Amino acid sequence: MSEKTLEVGLIGGVEKRRIEIVAWRSEWPGLYQCHAQRICQVLGTILQRIEHIGSTAVEELDAKPIIDILAVVADPSDEDCYLAAMQAAGYELRVRDPDFDEHRMFRTPQRDVHIHVFPPDSIECQRYLLLRDYLRRHGGMRDRYAALKHDLSRVDWADMNAYAAAKTEFIEHVISLARLEATQPGVNAE
Repeated sequence: MSEKTLEVGLIGGVEKRRIEIVAWRSEWPGLYQCHAQRICQVLGTILQRIEHIGSTAVEELDAKPIIDILAVVADPSDEDCYLAAMQAAGYELRVRDPDFDEHRMFRTPQRDVHIHVFPPDSIECQRYLLLRDYLRRHGGMRDRYAALKHDLSRVDWADMNAYAAAKTEFIEHVISLARLEATQPGVNAE
């Protein structure tokens, strides 16, 4: 990047938004596919992996109507390779977090798609996929997560990050169950 100082953290600052949880929508996988194709065209060979993550990636899981996408690139800190192209494709940079595995997050102006950019060695890539895949396999845990999200959506949060933090304990529990299941096949870790 150039010599100028770059804004880090939440680009543009904290935004208060109403948390709305809706029933799973059958169009979400198709919306992911449309954005995944666009991102693949924009990032080309620097894109190493792309995945639909988050609650909209889990069929029958109630969710915020926001498509979450994991985009893996070799070095997210090398914004010269992709920032201008992502912005030209209509995505706004919302998060620049060098201390969190060089995480970058882009979103659409409509705020209905979030693209999380991480390097391939980030543990967050594995965590996103463990959570998603476990919830896909375990309907009871999926339903417990939906109930938690509905309960939390009734709170007046300062911003979406506070809402996300309130889900952390549950998410960590699910990830630990997914890891247990992976290391001890046949164990019902629900």
